[in-house]
Amino acid sequence: MRITAVTCVKNEGPFLLEWIAYNRVIGVTDHLFYSNDCSDGTDHLLDRLADHGDVTHLPNPAEGRNYQMEALKAAAQHTLVQNADWIWIADVDEFLNIHVGNNTLPALIDACGNPHAISLHFQFFANAGIETFEDRPVIEQFTRTHNPDLWCAETAIEVKTLMRNDFPLQYFGAHRPFFKGSPRKGLRWSDGSGRDVPHKFLIAANKRRIRKFPATGARKYATLNHYALRSLESYLVKNDRGDVNREHRAFDDSYWRERNDDGYQETSILRMMPRLQDEIQRLKALPDVADLHDNAVRLHRGKLETLIEDKHYRRMIEQLRNAPKICAAEEALLADLPKSPLPKMLA
Repeated sequence: MRITAVTCVKNEGPFLLEWIAYNRVIGVTDHLFYSNDCSDGTDHLLDRLADHGDVTHLPNPAEGRNYQMEALKAAAQHTLVQNADWIWIADVDEFLNIHVGNNTLPALIDACGNPHAISLHFQFFANAGIETFEDRPVIEQFTRTHNPDLWCAETAIEVKTLMRNDFPLQYFGAHRPFFKGSPRKGLRWSDGSGRDVPHKFLIAANKRRIRKFPATGARKYATLNHYALRSLESYLVKNDRGDVNREHRAFDDSYWRERNDDGYQETSILRMMPRLQDEIQRLKALPDVADLHDNAVRLHRGKLETLIEDKHYRRMIEQLRNAPKICAAEEALLADLPKSPLPKMLA
């Protein structure tokens, strides 16, 4: 089974090997990377991995500001996508945690009944007070998260979608594919429990929820772990970089707060660590790869040293350290609760 992962990157150098290795372990056979404006050696590391045949790396073809969508439009015509049995579009901070069989994509596909598409719900992993960047697997460091069925005061949680090659595709979205007109007869699209996705999501009838639907009961076979924050230090570097998908988009306090709910501990992905470490070591044993990874780590730390000299970033550090662990929407809900006195038995 050929499974192609497609992604866009900008300054993700220290995190590339873990993501590629993890995808290999769960069954991804090919990686198609599009990069733009890298200053931390991301492009050089990807070029060397491409020389070894482990990835395909291309410059982002975008001429405008919508980097991701223009890259996905080009990806649809690439032979790695056209010849794949399945296509997985995800970001370098997203790890598909498969709970069934041997924890691989073929096992997930089989459990879901081999549908045309499978949409997997995010679970956002919090910073949980971790300040220092460490050069070791992200999935090992960050294990605190939100209530699986409730995020940011909503039950509707965003998804990413694994797509079969015979899906009646009009175009790729970052979170789900789109087809033209009505769904064809026999089209089957499931969630991470093998259930049919809601009809309004299927036909993109609700603009507010074209990329999300309620997560309750939808993670029986898989969860999409999203490590959007990582360490406080790496978050500062991410803020400086901006959004890889759109020009001039910054990350702010609200972005941090929405993803820093650490009320639950979730460690099931750690079962993948032995296989992940073996694959990382295989990649690092390739000529020049370990050195290029180490250089990306050095440049990441160097950027951090520069940023903390800036008073804006020093203020940001204090702001994020002191930010509430719940999002603004949940804070507003709590503020609206009746201020009635406790019953005598609880007082």
